[in-house]
Amino acid sequence: MSHKRIPKRKAAIAVGGVAALGAAALLLPHANASQTDAKGAAPKTLKSADASNLASLLASQLGDAFGGAYWDASKQQVIVNVVGNNSNVVNTVEKAGAVPRSVNNSLSALKTAAKTLKSDATIPGTAWSIDPKTNQVQVTADSTVTGAKWAKLTSTVDSLGSGVATVKKSAGAFKTFVSGGDAIFAQANGGGVRCSLGFNVTASDGAPAFLTAGHCGVAAKQWSDSQNGQPIATVDQATFPGAGDFSLVKYDDPATQTVSEVNEGNGKTVQITQAADATVGQQVLRMGSTTGLHDGSVTGLDATVNFQSETVPGGVDTVTGLIQTNVCAEAGDSGGSLFTADGSAIGLTSGGSGDCTAGGETFFQPVTAALQATGATLGAGGAAGGAAGAGGASAAATDPAATDPAATDPAATDPAATDPAATDPAATDPAATDPAATDPAATDPAAGGQSGTGSGQSSTGMNAGSGLVTSTP
Repeated sequence: MSHKRIPKRKAAIAVGGVAALGAAALLLPHANASQTDAKGAAPKTLKSADASNLASLLASQLGDAFGGAYWDASKQQVIVNVVGNNSNVVNTVEKAGAVPRSVNNSLSALKTAAKTLKSDATIPGTAWSIDPKTNQVQVTADSTVTGAKWAKLTSTVDSLGSGVATVKKSAGAFKTFVSGGDAIFAQANGGGVRCSLGFNVTASDGAPAFLTAGHCGVAAKQWSDSQNGQPIATVDQATFPGAGDFSLVKYDDPATQTVSEVNEGNGKTVQITQAADATVGQQVLRMGSTTGLHDGSVTGLDATVNFQSETVPGGVDTVTGLIQTNVCAEAGDSGGSLFTADGSAIGLTSGGSGDCTAGGETFFQPVTAALQATGATLGAGGAAGGAAGAGGASAAATDPAATDPAATDPAATDPAATDPAATDPAATDPAATDPAATDPAATDPAAGGQSGTGSGQSSTGMNAGSGLVTSTP
């Protein structure tokens, strides 16, 4: 993917490649949880974005009886974990259109267990998240956790009690993905820093901006759309490590126009109409400048990841509040877009372990949290982005058209209905879908380590990409 100049001063979210969604997630049977038969209203068939809204609504209504929720992609239904045998609680779940499921652990109990892990087992190379499918805290240790560290981790997990948490080993080491990629460039500490744009947004003061990974904003202040070009954007806010991994970067040219759309390739695009919270079981797509477009599902929420510190020898960079997935990623994929096929912005790639050959864990910064923290809105500041940025429930809970603009306006999800070039940049610029047409290095870094369109052209915006990258070209 190249970073071509967008005509009409537009900074479009253009992500190349296309992949089919993987196999649907199935309910996982286990010893201490079972699904009950819904005797009330028939369960609703929902889109994944609507599932998140329904789960949030029931969480607020059920209190301590709520044990988490997830989306059954095979049936397109929301499964709600219920603690205890209160028939009123079961009825509430059924009337809302979800499927009740009896479990032992409440969500509050699992969050308490996660706090214990944070206080007693913050070890570099470990991570944990709440998995409502198993009704447990899933703890993962990478290949660096051995000996006394492994003993400390497993003893802490055991101390939580039976059926509360499980621990597993992961191949490779947890890291922020720090090589390859394309999109935006900076100079820091005497070397080149290269990251990728996640989603174009509008800052709270109306300025055009974009979101990317937090380590990018921490690594450098000014960013260019070409390796040796002049800076065109400046970091306004950056969080890493700590409560998230996100940066808000403002375009230096206030006339830059931002458009939220994802290019799936072959002339097809998905308009990003809203930001949405992730739901376990949700099918998602991730675009990476190293590995292209890959799909998978959300496996855990509110994840804590203890990265090996890159600045303090033997230290740890802990990041909280992340989304855990089984989508593969490799060096250069961090910072880019995690989204759904129906146009919801879900996350920004943070880091993980493994690769796209053997698989692994990948963690993402929730877009909704980043928008809320920065005060930004998606794209040019439309209502969908604004509602999500405020962190509130989406209008989709009561209005299906809020998450499916096509219900009232086909052009909302098919820009080609009014402008073919909107969904097929190649109609006016073949290089938009074939970076190699003008820059062989865009698809082959070995051709010279160059990316983008060169430093000799001015720019008013950038395409979106995928992949955090810090590298020395």
